[in-house]
Amino acid sequence: MTIKEIEKAVISLPPGELAEFAEWFEEFRAEVWDKQIEKDLKQGSLEHLISEAEADFEAGRCESL
Repeated sequence: MTIKEIEKAVISLPPGELAEFAEWFEEFRAEVWDKQIEKDLKQGSLEHLISEAEADFEAGRCESL
């Protein structure tokens, strides 16, 4: 299936099914993101960012949310 075919299928969905698809797709994207973050953490790809954030916190360069 091509992207154009998927686009046509999505465009043709009735409103209720479009909402259902949108909800599913957002959950799918979140899962993909979570898996990528887990992979990056295991590989150590985020160590420099973690170290930088810790240094900023210790230096008082952070604000409460």
